[in-house]
Amino acid sequence: MSAEGISPQRLQNVYVVAQRPAELHAFYESALGLKLKFRDKDRWFQYGVGNTSVALACTEEAAPATSGVVMVFEVSDFAGAQERITGAGGEVIGTRDMGAHGAVMSLRDPEGNVVQLFKRAAAPAAPAA
Repeated sequence: MSAEGISPQRLQNVYVVAQRPAELHAFYESALGLKLKFRDKDRWFQYGVGNTSVALACTEEAAPATSGVVMVFEVSDFAGAQERITGAGGEVIGTRDMGAHGAVMSLRDPEGNVVQLFKRAAAPAAPAA
């Protein structure tokens, strides 16, 4: 079975599951000098760090993770992912469609850590000439 579709293209982002993201934002901004790139109220704070992103996420936004750090790998598609993940001892928890942003497949590795695969939404078709 080919892994081409689910081989990570890049580390898309890493996020910390936070009980109080707004308070952590104040810490990361002042202590580490991280520059805010995107904010969704007090649910998600995203910073640009090099060629990736680091974020703080409330528990509702981070579900199914409830604590810790989550790595998100960008992939071209999810084809064959479930079979490969379960075949290697992991568990697919579910997929979340985020509309124009794309979709995320959440999984647990054999030790129970949450990892996500991110697939960008297809670009809208160009209008006919």
